Parts: sequence; C-alpha cells; structure tokens
Amino acid sequence: MLLVNKRSGLTSFSALDKIKRTIDRKVGHAGTLDKFAQGLLVVLTGSMTRLNVLFSQMDKQYRATILFGEETDTLDPEGKVVASAPCPDLETIQKAIKEHFLGTIKQQPPQYSALHVEGKRASSLARSGKTVEMASRLVTVYSFDVVSYENNRLICDIHVSKGTYIRSIARDLALACNSRGHLVELTRTAIGPYRLDEAFDFDDTGNLIRSMENTEQLLHRLPSLSWYAVPKEDEFMMVNGTCSPNLACEVEKGSALYGAVHDTMGDLRWIVDMKTKRIISQIPQKAGELATI
Repeated sequence: MLLVNKRSGLTSFSALDKIKRTIDRKVGHAGTLDKFAQGLLVVLTGSMTRLNVLFSQMDKQYRATILFGEETDTLDPEGKVVASAPCPDLETIQKAIKEHFLGTIKQQPPQYSALHVEGKRASSLARSGKTVEMASRLVTVYSFDVVSYENNRLICDIHVSKGTYIRSIARDLALACNSRGHLVELTRTAIGPYRLDEAFDFDDTGNLIRSMENTEQLLHRLPSLSWYAVPKEDEFMMVNGTCSPNLACEVEKGSALYGAVHDTMGDLRWIVDMKTKRIISQIPQKAGELATI
C-alpha cells in the first residue's frame, strides 16, 4: 500500500506507469483524480489490489479553486466555454454555501465523467455529441470553508462523502449565485485517514519502496478493519484459501466489516470479509512466499 502524490496533467492511470515498472506490475488505485487535478492517490500493488473495496466508502477532502463568470462543458479548465454570466460578490457566495451546500444534498454528476450510462461511459457519449441525462444522487458535504476570493476565483476547502463531484459543486454553486462557474484547480488533500503530506511523488522510487514497509501501519488506520489472530493448526487451511472458523479478535473496531489476520509469527497474512468469512486477499510472507489465491 502506497500513498502517492499525483501531478496535474497526468491521468491517474498514467501516473502509475513507473510504479508498475519498478515496484509491481499488478497495481491499482482507490479513487480516480481527473487529469487536471492533483493530490493524493491510495495505490495498491500485488495481492493488495483486491482491497479496493475497503477504501471505496471513504470520505475525501479537497482544496478547490472555482472561477466564476464562465462555465465549460467539462466543468474544468480543459473544456470549452458554453455559458457566461456576471460574477457574484463574496457575501452572496457565502450565503449560498451556508444555505445549499452543507449536509446531505442532491447532486447531478458531470456529463464528462467515468460513470456508465446505458453500458457506456458518460464522457464517451458526451464527446460523441450525444446529450447525456445524468441521474441525480444524494451526497454529503461535511464542511465547505472559504479560504479566499480574489479576481473572481474562490479558493476553498471541501470535505465530502464518496462519489461527490467537486466539478458539480463548482457548477451548482455558481448557478445558486445567479452566475456561471467551473473548477480550474483541484488538489485532493485527504482520503479517509490518509493525508497528502504523507505521500511521495510517483517517480520517487526510493522513498516509495521504503514506504512499502508502512503498509500494516496504514491498514491499522482503517475504521472498517478489525485485527485477528489465527491458531497455528489453522494456518494451512488459510494458506489454501479457506477461512479458519477459529479467528481470535485482538483489536475490535465497532462494526468493522473486514478482518486483518496475523499468523503465529505476528505477520499480517490475510484480509477476510467477516460477514461471508471469505479471504479476499492473501499477503505473501516476509520470507517471500507467493500468494496462492
């Protein structure tokens, strides 16, 4: 498990190319960032790629810059301007945030997104000239703090639930102010308990390799993961893909859905879905045993 700082101008996929070449050919990430955006990616390699489900429900934090006066078709700086309107004052913006953009809100995702509509990506349909009707959904804005407002640019810190589009917030905030707007800069500063200031650049191979030793420590922070030990006599069945019925809980985290299971040497070896008692990831021994599932 790696915490990586993606640079603006790279897709999330291309940002992982060097990691794929230098650390592990099997690599994935939890939570895509748009090409123009930058910031924190949680990257999983090898057998850990199966743990994406543990990270998919996490809240996220961003620093965003919204430009008022113009809306683009993509709602970001890479699109073409499709509408313009006068810019609001700060008082109007703050009033709109307080009244409409805190708590649970209904949000329509951007047409240019990776969401699937009728079996195809919405962005692909939009680029082909088709009008895509995006279904609205409920998301939660935990906090929305204004940092500054100068030259029609609002810099703000936003803390949101999973599945929230900051581009849509930029569009909708501007409309609520009788204006138009789009996102011009975006930095993801946190995913759940993980923060950008802990991350390394994707081509900082030395530090990324050294940081792999922090995997267990990083997993410890997951609120959805309790910790278990397995009896010595049940390790063989675990290695062969069957979850032991005799797991002993060592650290319980409320209603955690998943379990991190240690062998008798104290090494983290398995991640288990505690509801179905299914092993979802088997982690090689430090001595170099290959994962068998």
